[in-house]
Amino acid sequence: MNYQVVLDNTIKELNGVKKKLLLHVCCGPCSSYVMEYLSKYFDITIYYYNPNIDTIEEFDKRTKEVQRLTKEAEFAKGIDVIVAPYERELFEEIAKGLEKEPEGGARCKKCYHLRLDKSARYAKDNGFDYFTTTLSISPYKDAEALNNIGKHLEEKYGIKYLYSDFKKKNGYKRSIELSKEYNLYRQDYCGCIYSKIERDNYVKSKESNNR
Repeated sequence: MNYQVVLDNTIKELNGVKKKLLLHVCCGPCSSYVMEYLSKYFDITIYYYNPNIDTIEEFDKRTKEVQRLTKEAEFAKGIDVIVAPYERELFEEIAKGLEKEPEGGARCKKCYHLRLDKSARYAKDNGFDYFTTTLSISPYKDAEALNNIGKHLEEKYGIKYLYSDFKKKNGYKRSIELSKEYNLYRQDYCGCIYSKIERDNYVKSKESNNR
């Protein structure tokens, strides 16, 4: 399914009426394009919930970049940032037995579900019209899986999920441009300890091959 077409149709159906959107974000760079794009059509509140991040220091660093972006970028002015608790133990629980899974595998799907489930519940409990996530902007994230999880949670909680694939319309490219413009910290691993190990192994392998 082309989720960009689905999103385009949803925006058309709004007829210029801005609905309340809870936007789950993982970091400043990924949120940049999505806020620039969606702020024209929705009243956005950011929900920063990322228990997968490997350390509290990294969690805080990414949090501050999201907060800074909402203060400095014109398209993000007036967007509130809700920082949910750092619940690393919940991620560790769902990752048990899946430590050796490759990036994008079963562990990642469980991580998507963990973060989106919390976002959906918050959106439902606080009167939002829609919820969605910035995760699909990454070329390493499975938009089909994310949207299927969103559909399941929409049905479970009775809160509309905004179907999307933010890689479309050169979204990822635009996020890189905005990251440079606002000098955002661009991390080189997804966030969890397993993605960091995979990144480190890749770097070592590349260095070894270049000797």
